[in-house]
Amino acid sequence: MEIRSIIGDVILAVVMVGSTLVLVLRLWQDLIISVAATLMMVSLAGLFLSMGRKIERLDSSFAQRERSIRMNLEEIHTGMSKKYDTTMEHINGVVQELSRRMYR
Repeated sequence: MEIRSIIGDVILAVVMVGSTLVLVLRLWQDLIISVAATLMMVSLAGLFLSMGRKIERLDSSFAQRERSIRMNLEEIHTGMSKKYDTTMEHINGVVQELSRRMYR
């Protein structure tokens, strides 16, 4: 994970925590309530950052699975094409053999 991709999220989390602290200190002027509200916002910001990171991991996991499924499908397609060609050659050989027998 690149630092550049999460800088915006971290800045928004810091702004959210700072504004909560200022708002609570200004309205109630009680240090315990201010600290509790700030801790609650810190945990909420951490939860948002954690969820964003997990979503990015899921996205990369899905992309990797999609690539592996696509590769497997291509391998299956190649194998089935070879089997089809082999079967068609065999059928054509049998049809030609029967045609030769009928004309004799």
